[in-house]
Amino acid sequence: MDAEIEVRDVARRYQKGGVQALEGVSLRLAPGTFTAVIGPSGCGKSTLLKLIAGLEAPDAGEVRLAGQPPEAFRAGGGLGIAFQDAALLPWRSVEANVAFPLQVLGRSRRAHAARIRELIALVGLEGREGALPGQLSGGMRQRVAIARALVSDPQVLLLDEPFAALDQILRRTMTIELQRIWAERRITTLLVTHGIEEAVFLADQVVIMQGGPGRIAAIVPVPFARPRGPELFADPAFHALCESLMAQLAPIADSR
Repeated sequence: MDAEIEVRDVARRYQKGGVQALEGVSLRLAPGTFTAVIGPSGCGKSTLLKLIAGLEAPDAGEVRLAGQPPEAFRAGGGLGIAFQDAALLPWRSVEANVAFPLQVLGRSRRAHAARIRELIALVGLEGREGALPGQLSGGMRQRVAIARALVSDPQVLLLDEPFAALDQILRRTMTIELQRIWAERRITTLLVTHGIEEAVFLADQVVIMQGGPGRIAAIVPVPFARPRGPELFADPAFHALCESLMAQLAPIADSR
């Protein structure tokens, strides 16, 4: 069963530099939904993701995943994470990199062999199981990172700018691929991104954040039916929503 994410009146302050990264942030992500978070650099997007992942602790408020603290939820294998840097182990094959979280969780790789193969096929890398990261393109490495994030059969998937380092053409291709992969699992997903088109194409709702300190400025529902194909990028309604989000972001960026 997919998990609800609840962020309740969260604040986070970094003592070094005295930066108030987040203040009074509340957010609820319904089970099985896809949420994108956008906002200017330094508005606390990645800090929010780290708090949900249990990689940092809030100074006030609380975060719950399926009613559990993030650390307990992650320890049980309920959380998958992929970052901008694929961070693959260069000496391990595609198959071994995908299997790595199972090793961390103390699960048998052999018992999960079928799932590993299934995920490698799901991200379009069937036949490359034995390849090393250095033999893969940037897009392929990000696909491995996404498969790795899914191998523990998580209820929550967190993505922090996973395609930021890719060129525009490959980024769009990977956006379409991510929608396909997500549709197969319908995992509760939170994506942090600077890409407005990426956010609108993928998400059920787009959260706009502003800084000084980081807080939520607006939550905008995305009305487009699923499944969404590449033709959506040419839809006037798609462009209108992207322009609307850009217009909402402009004064936030200018005020920094």
